[in-house]
Amino acid sequence: QGQLDASGGGSVQSGGSLRLSCTASRYTYGRYCLTWFRQVPGKEREGVALIASDAHTTYADSVQGRFTISQDNAKSTLYLQMNNLKPEDTAMYYCAATWRAQCLLLPNEYINWGQGTQVTVSS
Repeated sequence: QGQLDASGGGSVQSGGSLRLSCTASRYTYGRYCLTWFRQVPGKEREGVALIASDAHTTYADSVQGRFTISQDNAKSTLYLQMNNLKPEDTAMYYCAATWRAQCLLLPNEYINWGQGTQVTVSS
């Protein structure tokens, strides 16, 4: 698994949980943004959750209260804990990173992307 390559996806039933992870060991200093995005075929990539270098987090309204973004203590791994999954959460999930002072859930702000992992939620 390379930097920012996501893993942990799978198929679950509605209400289930998954935890995604990606290696982010290059992003442990300076002012950086680490973000989870998702994309459904035919639709634009959507920002899901981000964590900034100061540990500030931001969530999309659609996942607020259900998803939690975090880094491990060594800041080498980025996680996305997804609880109470819904069919509309079905998508390819990507990990992305950038160096900037202000972190936003906008894909055009990110220059480094990893391979995605598929999440499928059945009703």
